[in-house]
Amino acid sequence: MGSCIICGKSVEGRICDLHEEDALFEFRGSRADQLSVDRYYRGSVDGFAEFGVFVDIGDSVTGLLHRSELDQRLDSLDWDSGDTVYVQVKNVRDNGNVDLGWSIRQSEREFRGVLVDDPDIGHSVLLENEDDEDEVQSDNGSGEVESESTADESTSQNDDGSSADDDSGTSQSESESSTSAGAVSRASDDDRVEGTAAVGGNDSGSNTAVMTESDEEADAESDEQTDEATTAEPVAAAIGDLDDHVGADVRLEGEVVGIRQTSGPTVFELQDETGTVDCAAFVEAGVRAYPEVEEDDYVRLSGEVRERRGELQVETEELDVLEAEEREEVEQRLADALDDEARPDTAEPLADDTAVAALSEELVEAATQIRKAVLTDRPVIVRHANTADGYLAGSALERAALPLVTEQHRRADAKYHYFDRRPIEGGVYDMDDATKDTTTMLDNRERHEEKLPLFVFVAAGGTRESLDGFDLLNVYGAPSVVIDDIDVDGAVVDTVDAVVSASADTVSETTSTALAANVAAHVNEDVRGDLGHLPAVSFWEDIPEPYVAAASEAGYDETAVSELREAVALEAHYQSYEDKRELITDLVFGDDEEDVGGLAGHIAEQFREKVDEEVSTARANLDHRTVGDVDIAVLDTDAFTHQYEFPPESLLLDELHRDVRDESDAVLGISTDTMYVRANGDLDLHELVSEVSERVPEGGVATRSVREGTIRYLAGERPAVLDATLDVLADEL
Repeated sequence: MGSCIICGKSVEGRICDLHEEDALFEFRGSRADQLSVDRYYRGSVDGFAEFGVFVDIGDSVTGLLHRSELDQRLDSLDWDSGDTVYVQVKNVRDNGNVDLGWSIRQSEREFRGVLVDDPDIGHSVLLENEDDEDEVQSDNGSGEVESESTADESTSQNDDGSSADDDSGTSQSESESSTSAGAVSRASDDDRVEGTAAVGGNDSGSNTAVMTESDEEADAESDEQTDEATTAEPVAAAIGDLDDHVGADVRLEGEVVGIRQTSGPTVFELQDETGTVDCAAFVEAGVRAYPEVEEDDYVRLSGEVRERRGELQVETEELDVLEAEEREEVEQRLADALDDEARPDTAEPLADDTAVAALSEELVEAATQIRKAVLTDRPVIVRHANTADGYLAGSALERAALPLVTEQHRRADAKYHYFDRRPIEGGVYDMDDATKDTTTMLDNRERHEEKLPLFVFVAAGGTRESLDGFDLLNVYGAPSVVIDDIDVDGAVVDTVDAVVSASADTVSETTSTALAANVAAHVNEDVRGDLGHLPAVSFWEDIPEPYVAAASEAGYDETAVSELREAVALEAHYQSYEDKRELITDLVFGDDEEDVGGLAGHIAEQFREKVDEEVSTARANLDHRTVGDVDIAVLDTDAFTHQYEFPPESLLLDELHRDVRDESDAVLGISTDTMYVRANGDLDLHELVSEVSERVPEGGVATRSVREGTIRYLAGERPAVLDATLDVLADEL
């Protein structure tokens, strides 16, 4: 029996079932049926086809990584034949074909251990112990192999080949000099030999060594060197400067951002204001060193800088947890340095926009939060409304953040691992969304030791209907930012970490895209030239002249702006639940080398055909109600729209209202338990709902989404709710 290298559970081999997906395997078999499904294997690129990538697993097996398993287009992969890749075995077919899956971990150190999958051995073994295991398999005797460390520590040879100490003396030395679980030993083989010999000279004289004059001189010189080494103080150093201290003892101060227990030492990942380094501490093989040290502790660590497998590592000699004022000092120093590095200078607005100009401090703060997340390896999750404005705003932030993510991590899949964009229905971050996000982030933290992500809400989350979702994120301490063109609710402002919000008197003059694009320009000024046309595209009508000019300067005339807006709106509907960033990127930024303008024009043509047909049908079936001097057009959306097809009710009601507003003061779309409200004048939906609820107390009337202008109610109270809404609207208008 062995023990799991991650949790220590007794298992056959070195990994338990729970943590098998956290380990990387080297395959030593010769047949596909010897692979284990769901395991992650190291492979090498064998070749490419239109439908995927062929990957060699070991020396004798080849599998297919189908293009549907990839998070990016096949032609965008930065792989060459022979490159090392990491894949998951999804299925082994009866005919020997192997189906592979994509691994977001594309470097060995991202796995929590490397094991050998050798069918001849029968169970997994550590890569570094593979040779020992082969010896055990081939041993014709007892099958026991004496460890190299035991042999080194128990035997010392002098110049003429005789043993310096007898067996009992050596055993006594090892017993008396063994360290406790909390103490760390970093003695070399030479140190162990010297210590053993020293214990041999005891008071009884039974094992007294005979020393020559030259031996005494050599010993005195050795003692003098040892004393000098012992009294030498470690050099205070920053992690970013460790290249200059290889082979020297240094003293570091920083935060423990990760701890992993290997089959040998405990590895502490230490971070200061200049970088991150692995610090190995050894007490006994597989035994946790410094068990009192936990993640997020601030510590002072001393040890020797060494280079291992091309990467720097510190061999830990002392490790102390900082408390009280010492901790506060280091914590503040790191926080100040990070804030200074992440905080951008105030940038000029993309165009002359009074709403944006009034928010310069808020723009900088939101950009700082995003840049800080990238610098600290914290994933960034952008949650945006599933509308044209939401997609354009989210794409602006994506455009700015991805180059920074790639630069920070230097790995092909980093932009998929550390940045994600997910649409939200109705612009409300409800408990359903929050529960899914929380479950995912906690699973990633447990399985892959990821930090909790920064959530950036764009064209979403600005009203009190999202408070329950924010509260759930706050339970776990996940930071959040809101960028919204509505006047964000005060309770939301108090709940999240940063807000960019138009004031009440400028709400109608800007869009979430205009705000988010200016945040993006602060996040990464190098992409500023890519963002100029986005604000104009996000306005459905009455585009401010400065944004028209900015779009024109970027090469988008009035027709191109309109087609792009409609194309994004159509794709926003079809990608509501599973966004694929490449298509939106091709539409919005023209990254595809094909005729992108033609792509937008083609999709916009579909948009216009579908919308015009639905608006025509809806207009023919409007029920005009007159209350006082107010004309309100009512549409039964259950009866006269194609549910679950394009256009969605919210977009249809927007188009319908623009079409009939010269003859009607408001439009109501009413279904079984939901009402859409569109009015010519300013309307406070929360106040409307409050008054309707007073008139129909049994109706269960509540605001569903301010952004969509939707109200919920009990289906059985629909007639009463409609009548009350007509009366309240007439009074308001």
